[in-house]
Formats: sequence, C-alpha cells, structure tokens
Amino acid sequence: METLLDVVRVKVKPKYMLELEFENGEVRLFDFAPYLKKKPFDQLKGTTSFYGAHVNYGTVCWPGDLDIAPETLYDNSVPMTDASPINDLSVESV
Repeated sequence: METLLDVVRVKVKPKYMLELEFENGEVRLFDFAPYLKKKPFDQLKGTTSFYGAHVNYGTVCWPGDLDIAPETLYDNSVPMTDASPINDLSVESV
C-alpha cells in the first residue's frame, strides 16, 4: 500500500542508508543501495553526490535533478528505533 507523506528531514548515513523524518513525525530508515544499480541513480554510486541529499518539495533530491518518490521512501523503509545500528557519520539536510 502506498502512503503519501512528505519527507521533512533527511540524514545521509553510511552504506547508502537514509534516515528520513516524515510529516507525521515518523523517523524511518531507507536502504538506498539497491537503487544504485538502476538508472538514473547509478550516477550517485561511488561519488560524493549521494551526500548532497536534501529535502525539496516533500521528497529527497540530489544534485543533477535527481529525486525519488516519497511514497517509495516511506513504503520501502523501516521504523527507526533507539537500537538502530546505523547512528554515526551522518550528514543532515532539511
């Protein structure tokens, strides 16, 4: 089921993970690594461009006019907990 919620904050985590906060207050973790095998996202792999992730118009965007649907981010992410293993080396963008 697709849920349409805007992203209000993104933090780039190690190993191509994104920590996302949605408009309903939920904080979720999204594994972007599988998307790096697909166009147009393949151009983010192995570059610093991935760390340029930022929120624009309710979703996550990157330099070069790349973005991903917020419903994809929500539906394919997992809720964050205090026990989440990915908690270091983050870069935050609002």
